[in-house]
Amino acid sequence: MNGQRKRLIGIVTSDKMEKTVVVSVERRYRHPLYEKVVRDAKKYMVHDETNECHVGDRVAIVESRPYSRHKRWRVEEVLERAA
Repeated sequence: MNGQRKRLIGIVTSDKMEKTVVVSVERRYRHPLYEKVVRDAKKYMVHDETNECHVGDRVAIVESRPYSRHKRWRVEEVLERAA
């Protein structure tokens, strides 16, 4: 790879931890046999240094160094605040 970090966009589902949020990233793909569009979600533990994210926020996350056993992503920016 040429030094490019992976970037994903998701919704914050939990902000109960210090400097950590859980972000749910949804991907949609067409089923290979049945041709139906399938929604699949994966949850990531994300480092949030300033505790600025809250449940329902839409955020961009970027791959980074390991912060802990489960955290390998960090919040890049908050795209949209929760209503």
